[in-house]
Amino acid sequence: MTSDPSAISFLLVDDHAIVRRGLRELLVEEFAGAAFGECASGAEALAEIGSGRPWSVVLLDLSLPGRDGLEVLKDALALRPGVRILILSVHGEDQYAIRALRAGAVGYVTKDAPPQDLAIAVRKVLAGGKYVSPRLAEQMVANLSDPKGSRPPHECLSDRELQVLCMLAFGKSVKEIGAELALSEKTISTYRTRIMGKMKMRSNGELMRYALGAGLVK
Repeated sequence: MTSDPSAISFLLVDDHAIVRRGLRELLVEEFAGAAFGECASGAEALAEIGSGRPWSVVLLDLSLPGRDGLEVLKDALALRPGVRILILSVHGEDQYAIRALRAGAVGYVTKDAPPQDLAIAVRKVLAGGKYVSPRLAEQMVANLSDPKGSRPPHECLSDRELQVLCMLAFGKSVKEIGAELALSEKTISTYRTRIMGKMKMRSNGELMRYALGAGLVK
């Protein structure tokens, strides 16, 4: 991919305007002359990606209202198989990184990472590579060297179920989760029941203790 900054374009997908502004300012410092687009929802992002504009890199947040970011990722790649999507998320690597990479993301950066990590990730993606942190790389190598190793219980959850688990572990109510995800309380309750069954747990307290021990929440 070209290294000419004037030919580089970034699509920033995050429902918080202040986050999009911060990302733009960080990227402008590294890639002066680059073009930018912004979307506040998964629906907007899919419409933009499907429009045909050749974005160099799409920076996608996973916590979008209405639709799970991993669903948006998969749909975006179905629309434009060649689009390069870098996940930038508040969720730790233990929660979503490997899932995102398996789904076709070209990298995963947490929002609490140093700004230079984002610059390194973007440069690697622009060069045609993929980015993972050194910690995640070690974890992936360990998994490859022990393919029959036991999988943690949360690996049996779907992407949406994992998202709901983490929100429950943060102490959010079914009503709060429903409002944040633009889903009904009944739907969230159904997810909660499925999670309890798959995890063989009986209360939100057990889920919270598990999530803390597994590093899913901090």
